[in-house]
Amino acid sequence: MSTAAFLQDFHHVATIGATANNGVDRQAATPADARTRAWFARWVQDAGYALHVDGIGNMFALLEWTPGAPYVLVGSHLDSQPLGGRFDGAYGVVAALHAARRIDVAVAESGSAPAFNLAVVNWFNEEGGRFAPSVMGSSVFAGLFDEDAMLAVTDSAGTTVREALAGIGHLGSDARPTPVSYAEIHIEQGRILEREGIPIGLVDSSWYTQKLDIEVLGEQSHTGATAMADRHDALVAAAKIVLMVNDVTKDFAEEALVSSIGQLALEPNSPIVVARRVHMVADLRSGDPEIVKAARATLLRDIAELARAHDIRINVLDFDIRPIRRFPEAGLELTGKVARELGLASRRIQTMAGHDAVAMNTLVPSVMLFIPSVDGVSHCEREFSTDADMATGVDMLTRVVHKLVDGALAGDTDRCFAAAGGRG
Repeated sequence: MSTAAFLQDFHHVATIGATANNGVDRQAATPADARTRAWFARWVQDAGYALHVDGIGNMFALLEWTPGAPYVLVGSHLDSQPLGGRFDGAYGVVAALHAARRIDVAVAESGSAPAFNLAVVNWFNEEGGRFAPSVMGSSVFAGLFDEDAMLAVTDSAGTTVREALAGIGHLGSDARPTPVSYAEIHIEQGRILEREGIPIGLVDSSWYTQKLDIEVLGEQSHTGATAMADRHDALVAAAKIVLMVNDVTKDFAEEALVSSIGQLALEPNSPIVVARRVHMVADLRSGDPEIVKAARATLLRDIAELARAHDIRINVLDFDIRPIRRFPEAGLELTGKVARELGLASRRIQTMAGHDAVAMNTLVPSVMLFIPSVDGVSHCEREFSTDADMATGVDMLTRVVHKLVDGALAGDTDRCFAAAGGRG
């Protein structure tokens, strides 16, 4: 199919849940997410492919050429952050649909079936903005998260994943395709490719991630009537922790560690009440696990001292620890070769962010591709990649996935068929 058709679909999807400043707000299992899922389902049905929805809300468009053969999976996610960008995730799904259709046409014209079938996937709740942890659907598929435990996760309003998926009609029960390999294309969400003028990044590894669940417990009191010396203000202590998490990066080389607190809940959240409780999540990431562990130790020590100084209680729990995952060398060689065949410059690159491909890489040999992000901006309405870079990425993905369905990477590692026969 043509580049124009891809761009038309991509820019249409960007209108679903669109925000005033050219972003999107399609958090998992919200009405906006449901509309995007309905678009995916219509596209798949119009193309004549089978549509399956599994028990955690993952959507699969199935192209079966060889009955009984396992599937190459390709895709990303359609959910977004609050006031997020229109490229993150959605680009990979729309690109995968168009790559699949191009390959389907080529298979029909060749008259011979490839070694493997193909499934385009829209993973549930990759972003984790509404339901934590992130990368939920692909991690359940890969066996990293328990499905029942994830269905019981609640959002800030107390709605469970199970209830939210049922509410939009996407609590499925269809069989999951048996995977043989996985491919994903995504915007870089950083500046490396743009700065170096390189159109394609070949992801070779992910960063180590450590999150801390922090609960600051003070005492509720009147903001006007309580003497300053008598207060046990959870928010004041929490504010100092926010700065601690930011400043711990200065203990290490520049850009060796990134950290943030992006979510904070305050109780009772009244303008005339000293806060009794603050809940937040700290996010620490590095290419070196020892740096993250050292930063964690520093924070635990400093937070304990802060609790004593403020005469309050602070509970800190480890949450969502993700080790470095390395993508298979055979996949990197394959994608590098395809880039050369297409006359495209490419380079190996790490991903600092989490992605569905990182989860899938624990189950089957996986490849991940990046295209440039303008100014390196992401999770923001200003997020942007050019039509030309997106189109180049679709061409690259199409050829990579075609090689995968023809058998590339099938014998790369013993884990290829670790779950074969057990993915239903």
